[in-house]
Order: sequence, then structure tokens, then C-alpha cells
Amino acid sequence: MTRKFWRWTRNETPDSFGSDRTLYLDGEISDETWYGDEVTPQVFKDELNSGKGNITLWINSPGGDVFAAAQIYNMLMDYPYEVTVKIDALAASAASVIAMAGTKVCMSPVAMLMVHNPATIAIGDSEEMQKAIDMLSEVKESIMNAYEIKSGLSRNKISRLMDAETWMNAKEAKKLGFADEILFADGQDETEEENPDEPDDSLMLFSRKAVTDSLLSKLIPKRKPEIKTQTVKVADLEKRLSLLSH
Repeated sequence: MTRKFWRWTRNETPDSFGSDRTLYLDGEISDETWYGDEVTPQVFKDELNSGKGNITLWINSPGGDVFAAAQIYNMLMDYPYEVTVKIDALAASAASVIAMAGTKVCMSPVAMLMVHNPATIAIGDSEEMQKAIDMLSEVKESIMNAYEIKSGLSRNKISRLMDAETWMNAKEAKKLGFADEILFADGQDETEEENPDEPDDSLMLFSRKAVTDSLLSKLIPKRKPEIKTQTVKVADLEKRLSLLSH
């Protein structure tokens, strides 16, 4: 029997987020199903439109096909009711794009959100490689649109976060605008003193590029300091030698 990736539950009374239905979205995102547990746009659409009212969407996904994720993102953005996204454990790669469609995005204090550049596999000559590069650049621009709408960050800042493959915990995601609330934090003061001299990059939880650069700097041997040598003219040297011979 095929296992579906979703599980709708109808709430007898709306929850604290005013949701009438709850959806648990787990697994990889794909444009078609192979094992029966992938998140596919067509099946998601059927389930989303099978009822009405506000929904809560729990996400726990490592990502997957960016175009399938874009379709699901558009469905949620076009949904005429409130969509509360709750990131359960992980919203990485394409799944982070879907999360941006939430009217309100909440993260568990133990959840992670990851953004990075799109990737593909290309075969062919230099022209085919250039086409792949151009395509990835356009895909990145489209992904940045979703992050920009939700976070309000500059495109330059978002681009640098994607270049570095940035992993964020709930607190960092909230600071950067990717999340609105931290779950289970009722009654706790989440405000912290901001240090105006602190660089923006300090908000990153983990940057793969930064770690790689740090490791490379330790592996590459440092250049030895140049030893300055004193030169003596041939005529002066011959003069000194002649003095020694007498």
C-alpha cells in the first residue's frame, strides 16, 4: 500500500492560530512520485483544495526539486485563507521556499532552516555548460524573490546567505526575518540587546563557505619570510682577497 506524505487532521475547534485543518508535510519534494512518499504538487493541490478555512502546515523536509517547490509555494500564496507554517525539525533548500508562503512562519526552538544556491547536473560542451550556468543564475533570482518578500532583506544580503549555504536556528531565522515566531516560547523575553558594531554575518549560525575557507587557511602553508642577503661587488671582493694574500 502506498504511503502518502501528508496527513490531514480536522480540528474540532480552531487552534490558537485559528486553523481549521492541519497538514504534516514530510519528505523530499519531487515533481513525480517514485516510492509513494514524495511531496508532489499535483497530490498536494488536490489535498489543499479538498476543504476550506485556515490551515496549519507543519514542515519537515530536506528539500528537493525547486520547480515542484515553486508550484507548492504558489498554491499556498494563492490560497484564500490564512496559512500558518510551523517548521518542525528541518526546512532546507527547496522546502525553505515553501515555508516562505506562510502568512505566519513559526519555528520550533530545535528546528533548522537552510538556504543555498540551486544546483544541477549538466553534460556537454562549453556552450551547454554556459547554458546550465545561466539557467542556475535565473533560478537563483526566482528563489530570492520568495526570500525577499518574506524577510524584507536586500537581495545582496540574501545572495550572500545563499552563496555561503547558511544554516539558521530559530533565533537566527527570526532575526533575519525568515520566521515570525519561535514555538513554545510563551512568556519568554526573546528580545536581546543589539550591538550596532556587530557585523551582519554574525547572525549566521553556520556557513559552509566560511568553514571551508577557515580549513583551507590552516592547510595551506604560510610563506616563509624572505631572507635578505647582502651583495658585494666583484671589484670590492677582489680587493679584499688581494689584501688577504699579502
